[in-house]
Amino acid sequence: MRKTFFILMLTTLVVSSCRKEEGIVPSTNTTVTEGEAGTIAGFFLLNEGNMGNNKASLDYFDYETGVYSKNIYAERNPGVVKELGDVGNDIQIYGSKLYAVINCSHLVEVMDVRTARHLAVVSIPNCRYITFDRGFAYVSSYAGPVQIDPNARLGYVAKVDTATFQIADSCVVGYQPEEMVICNNKLYVANSGGYRAPDYDNTVSVIDLNSFKEVKKITVGINLHRMELDRYGNIWASSRGDYYHARSKTYVIDTKTDLVTDALPLPGSNMTLSGDSLYMYGTEWSYSTGSHTVSYAIVNTQTRQVVSRNFITDGTDKEIEVPYGIAVHPGTKEILVTDAGDYVTPGTLYCFTPGGKKKWSVTAGDIPAHIVFTRQGLQN
Repeated sequence: MRKTFFILMLTTLVVSSCRKEEGIVPSTNTTVTEGEAGTIAGFFLLNEGNMGNNKASLDYFDYETGVYSKNIYAERNPGVVKELGDVGNDIQIYGSKLYAVINCSHLVEVMDVRTARHLAVVSIPNCRYITFDRGFAYVSSYAGPVQIDPNARLGYVAKVDTATFQIADSCVVGYQPEEMVICNNKLYVANSGGYRAPDYDNTVSVIDLNSFKEVKKITVGINLHRMELDRYGNIWASSRGDYYHARSKTYVIDTKTDLVTDALPLPGSNMTLSGDSLYMYGTEWSYSTGSHTVSYAIVNTQTRQVVSRNFITDGTDKEIEVPYGIAVHPGTKEILVTDAGDYVTPGTLYCFTPGGKKKWSVTAGDIPAHIVFTRQGLQN
């Protein structure tokens, strides 16, 4: 997987970027815009951090005050050793809890969503993404160590009781499973096979949630990653291709028939749904050319037509080195895009108006990546 190799290389070369182990780095507050009241109180941003350096960090933006608070976890949890840990891979809210999936530390950090204070840890090896249903969290796991291995074992999904934070069950799926969605009492899991390149997986596992058994695999495209479920019961799944000749594509799966019904020649490095609009960007890497092609698009999920080839309309896209995270405000429809930059120094978060014009930007942590909105304001 290109990102893994790239970050490992930079980690080796830029040793001076490591965080000091002694003391707690305090949070910093920056007023980035005028405050505004609304049903969405703010959002959390999980910075992945450089692999091997325990630099995952948590930021928070308050819509009412317009203040962006950087690195809030450490001072709120001074007793947690190594803070959030190594590589923050996903962040979600379920009920009153905030869940951060920390990939290379092999754990899910559970926090109080109102205070971002530590509540519990769920240990899951090489965990990747998390989703929820009826009191349970479902976490995808590569199962084995964090390393390229043509003989890597099959991955699995862990079923976690959100009341006790205990693992209730597990289900073996494909190789190196990534994002998941739930529809019609079925859990769909994108299998990548990224550790086994060039022998990638090309399937979506379907798990019956009653029995918690895999009931089928859907053949889709190689090296699958992202998944979004639209309101018509269709899953939009991204294939990263092989970084040589097989190009990245976005596939549509009908959950009523569990069949692939469409394939769009659009790279989907990351995507998010807002109504019938699927916002997506692509950072399609090619080993053949030694470069990546960046694209921004909006697809209408009802018509399956591309309605915009660049949702950033004021030229700010030329300032973004490596788009890495994306979210759309549920109410205002403002678009948030993160920039990982050089992967080893603090990245940038951009906020755009619904029309694609830059509203504000702020320096985030290293490799800002995952955003979740909250209706409960962060308390001290």
